[in-house]
Amino acid sequence: MRPLEDGDAPVFVEAVRESVESISRWMPWASHDYSAAQALEWFAACRAQRAAATALEFGIFSQDTGIFLGGAGLNEIRRDHRFCNLGYWVRQSRQGQGIASRCVRALAAHAFASEGLQRVEIVVAVGNTASEKVALKSGALREGIARNRLMINDLAVPAHMFSLAPA
Repeated sequence: MRPLEDGDAPVFVEAVRESVESISRWMPWASHDYSAAQALEWFAACRAQRAAATALEFGIFSQDTGIFLGGAGLNEIRRDHRFCNLGYWVRQSRQGQGIASRCVRALAAHAFASEGLQRVEIVVAVGNTASEKVALKSGALREGIARNRLMINDLAVPAHMFSLAPA
């Protein structure tokens, strides 16, 4: 994982467009006409949030081939209460290979060891079974279902609440 660079826009766009079928229900920004301009806007937002210490977003790249695999990050970082949210997505052609769960474990370890956080939350819309499986495989504790926890396409939806905490 590494921070996204402007030069990553073409591979980011390719992965988003490839993955519309599997991720757009949960991530409405993913569309068949997702553009390089949208990617660059996202990368700039990531840099601004990193500078403000409110998020650490990364691109996921294959160690062997360098191919772009998806995105993952710590966001909504609340240093006053020492917790954050953790999100992830993997391009459709590479889903089901353990990529997301490895990223979750690495990001949680970073949150605890380097950022001084005491809680990492993973919020998964009810029905998103793939992300639910990733959270469980990563060792997250299921805490329950929060009503109206996420807004997806301007509709309030319930979400599973998972958490990770330092050992």
